[in-house]
Amino acid sequence: MIAAVMLMSVALVGILCVVAYTLATYALPLMLGFTAARFAYHTGAGLIGASFIGLIAAAAAFVVFAVLFATLRSPILRMVLALVFAAPAALAGYALVHGATHEAIPSAIWRQIFCIIGAALVGVSALMRLAGSKTAAAS
Repeated sequence: MIAAVMLMSVALVGILCVVAYTLATYALPLMLGFTAARFAYHTGAGLIGASFIGLIAAAAAFVVFAVLFATLRSPILRMVLALVFAAPAALAGYALVHGATHEAIPSAIWRQIFCIIGAALVGVSALMRLAGSKTAAAS
């Protein structure tokens, strides 16, 4: 029974890593969309209006990133833009590993080590995904 639980835990962490890797490129627009929606809700827009504003803000952030990434010619500016886009992905990776290992690892030091490793892996994978994207190869 314990072996099955351990195997399922490893499988869950693997699945969460795949999901984090796949969605890491969209962490910045998602965070901006949530922030805009929360601001709109607190200023009285209501639930539907705030959701619509958040969706528009997230889509606009993604479109602005894609246009900037496609039009910038300087490799340094493109790397800075990719780093700005990958930083929230690293934060999301840290939060993902922390949430998955909060109860499984009793030592706070080891949990932080795993969280930092997870953040680094997700951030680097998002950066590599951005560097290898079709938008980057088209220019």
